[in-house]
Amino acid sequence: MNWRHVHRGDFPARPDTQAGNARFFVFVGSHTSANCYNSRIILQSHTFFTTSPGMSEILTDVLPVFLLILVGWMIVRTGLLKAEVGEAMSEFVFKIAVPLLLFQTIAEADFRGASPFRLWIAYFSGVAITWTAGHIVATRFFGRDARIGVLAGVSSAFANTIFIGLPLVGRTVGPDGVMAMSILIAVHLPTMMIAGTLLMEQAERKENAGAGRSTPELLRQVGSNLVRNPLVIGLFCGLVVHLTSLPIPATLGTAIDSIANIAGPAALISLGMALRQYGMSGNLGITSVIASFKLFLLPACVLAAGHLLGLSAEWRAALVLTAAVPTGVNAWLIANRFGVGHSLAASTITLTTALGAFSVSLWAYLLG
Repeated sequence: MNWRHVHRGDFPARPDTQAGNARFFVFVGSHTSANCYNSRIILQSHTFFTTSPGMSEILTDVLPVFLLILVGWMIVRTGLLKAEVGEAMSEFVFKIAVPLLLFQTIAEADFRGASPFRLWIAYFSGVAITWTAGHIVATRFFGRDARIGVLAGVSSAFANTIFIGLPLVGRTVGPDGVMAMSILIAVHLPTMMIAGTLLMEQAERKENAGAGRSTPELLRQVGSNLVRNPLVIGLFCGLVVHLTSLPIPATLGTAIDSIANIAGPAALISLGMALRQYGMSGNLGITSVIASFKLFLLPACVLAAGHLLGLSAEWRAALVLTAAVPTGVNAWLIANRFGVGHSLAASTITLTTALGAFSVSLWAYLLG
């Protein structure tokens, strides 16, 4: 059998894997016999984008992602571990594991001259349409004030790229998808947080007759926060290594791999452990609409834009699946920062997470 190795790995793809289509779960190690053994449990090598997969194959790829979220939720629900443990794990994922994964991905990436601008335009055009739709529905149809309108827009368009999108794309699309995700993540958080903060401050000034901080002051604060953001630092360092071809010592590379490999599972479990603090409370009408925008309108817009801009099948799939994942926790952080719309943000996060396995599986099937 002519089995094909992937990602400098010790473990083979399945024998039916076609050249150029081997896929791997990026968070599984590839340098030790133990990792090689684990890879046989987690590795999936379906030719997802060259043949039309059955729903059972799609569920095999998608459901483990959401099963890990359920495991995290059950750990706290049953009292096996306290919620504070999940918070500590989330800090580890956000500040160490994912930054190292992004560093590794960018440092080793082969961009083949691909321009990131079409990718950014494809994704953020969908974000702009969905955000606007969420704002209009909240203010015009549900009669909420401008601040809730902003939060509705954020909740409908802010995907959970780190804790769900990255492990999902790594599992279903493979290395090309992870590269696309890294390019997206490089600007996703700064763009969304700056837009959300500025629009919320503008809405507050409108509600409070002009009171509030100036735009330059806001930009300085947001910029300062982003410069210290671990994800931004990881991406920047990876870009420096990539551009300079700086060699990474084998021992250091193995250590980075070991930490980066657990980013996906740890992110999903920690997210599940945090879900109890959100829950569902009121706002079921507006929450249902915003959740449907997030899970269906956003990926539909991104898919259309990706087709129009001629993105590759792998990049298009990575963006659409990312757009289809649940609302990110940053919607809650914005609500908490401005003291408005807590129940809407919490309910949207919970509902989209509950329905996420269905929406992602549906979009994966359509992409097939």
